[in-house]
Amino acid sequence: MCRNIKTLFNFDTPATDEEIRDASLQFVRKLSGFNKPSKVNEAAFNRAVEEVASAAHNLLDSLVTSAGPRNREIEAELARARSAKRFGTEHSERSTAHDG
Repeated sequence: MCRNIKTLFNFDTPATDEEIRDASLQFVRKLSGFNKPSKVNEAAFNRAVEEVASAAHNLLDSLVTSAGPRNREIEAELARARSAKRFGTEHSERSTAHDG
C-alpha cells in the first residue's frame, strides 16, 4: 500500500471530504505514475480522483465495526514510534538538530 495513504475508517472524528480526496489523489498518482498529469491527461486524471473519492465515501459509509473509535492523536503517536524504530530517530529530533 502507498505509505502516504492513511487509514480513514473508525476515528472518533470521521474522515473529512478533504482527507478522502487527498487519499484518492495519492491513489490515482500511484496508479498512473503521474504526480501531475499532462494537459492531455488532466481530465481523465481528475475524473479518476473524483470517482475514487466517491467510492471511498461509499465504502467508509458502509463499513461497520464493533471496535471502539480510534483516537487520531494516539494513532499519530504510534505512527511516529513506528517511524522512529524504522529509521532510528524521531522526525522531531532530526528537525531540532538542524535548527540549532
